[in-house]
Amino acid sequence: MTSQHNNWNDFNDAGQQAGFDLIPKGTLLKVRMTIKPGGFDDASRGWTGGWATESDQTGSVYLNAEFVVLDGPFIKRKLWSTIGLHSAKGDEWANMGRAFIRAALNSARGIQPGDTSAQAQAARRIQNFGELDGLVFVGRVDVEKDSRGDDKNVIKQAIEPDHKEYARLIAGSSPSASSPAGPISPAHVAAAPTTQSYAKPAAAGITKPSWAQ
Repeated sequence: MTSQHNNWNDFNDAGQQAGFDLIPKGTLLKVRMTIKPGGFDDASRGWTGGWATESDQTGSVYLNAEFVVLDGPFIKRKLWSTIGLHSAKGDEWANMGRAFIRAALNSARGIQPGDTSAQAQAARRIQNFGELDGLVFVGRVDVEKDSRGDDKNVIKQAIEPDHKEYARLIAGSSPSASSPAGPISPAHVAAAPTTQSYAKPAAAGITKPSWAQ
C-alpha cells in the first residue's frame, strides 16, 4: 500500500489534533465498563483472576476501569476511573468502591436500591471481578484533576432504577415527551437492547446469568 504522503519526515501538511471538550459535570450516560487487569491477587479476600491492581507507590488496591459511552452526543467517548478495594489509610476508599459496585450492579441488572428480595440480593453478588468486565449501566459524569493538575472526566456514581431518567437512558432512547420518567422493572431492563453480558456459566447449557441461577 502506497502512502499519499511522500515526505514521511515532513509533517507540515499533517492535520491538527482533534480536541475533546470535557463532558459537563452531572451528565448522565449509558456506559460499558471494562476492567483492565492489573495482575494482583489476594486469595484470602477472594480477589483472584488478576483483575485487581496494586499501586507501587501506596500499596492501595483498586480496579482500573474504563468506561465507553454507548449512546447520545458523546458516543464512543472514553472515561477512566479507579474503583477502590483496599487502602492502608482506612476503610473509606474501599467502602466507596463497594458502594459504587453495588449501584452499578443495580443499574445494570435493573434492581431497585431498596429491594431486599432473594433475587435482588443474588443480583448484587459476583463470583469474581470478571463479572464487572463488560457491565453496561447508567453513570453520572464528574470532573476531577489528573496527575498534571488538568481537569478530566470520570465516572464515580452509577444511576439506579429509582432515578427518573434511568428507564430512558438504559434503553438507549433519545429524550422526548413520551419517554418514561419513572423507574422500570427488571423485566423491562432485560428487554432493553444492551451489549451487556454476565459471567460465563460454569456448565454447558446454562444460559442464565450467575445471579439468576
